[in-house]
Amino acid sequence: MNQVADFFKVSEEVFADSFRKCIPDADVSGIRDACDKIRIPCRATKGSAGYDFFLPVDVTLRSGESITVPTGIRAKISEGWVLLLFPRSGLGFRYRLQLDNTVGVIDSDYYDSDNEGHIMIRITNDSKAEKTLSLNAGDRFAQGVFLPYGITFDDQTETSRNGGFGSTG
Repeated sequence: MNQVADFFKVSEEVFADSFRKCIPDADVSGIRDACDKIRIPCRATKGSAGYDFFLPVDVTLRSGESITVPTGIRAKISEGWVLLLFPRSGLGFRYRLQLDNTVGVIDSDYYDSDNEGHIMIRITNDSKAEKTLSLNAGDRFAQGVFLPYGITFDDQTETSRNGGFGSTG
């Protein structure tokens, strides 16, 4: 098995800033507690391809509602590999839980961004049956899979990234 990455927590300062931006109406007095309870993604079984991401706070989404989850996690990924993010299968099946960008792509150079490579995951409850999704802090809600990728023979890219969504134009 290829060992290609490590997960780390972002700093409390970066987590708190992201938390305030993503969940502006949340009780900010619990930010330090939420930061302390951040869990590093892990696999459920030795045969699992996906690393489960855990919620740092309670989340309730009625049908059609969305939230951006500041995971408090960053990933140091070997060059030539990418981390792809998906909703957990059971939540997708029961609630049509979706990532708003369909599949999250975390590139190896994201780790050194100004936001420490903080992985944020925007989810939507797209239930057609008007089901409300209620999850607790510590629950698994997304999964990440590491995959190798290739480039073209004539690739000449020399630019660097600094930021997340939309940072490369």
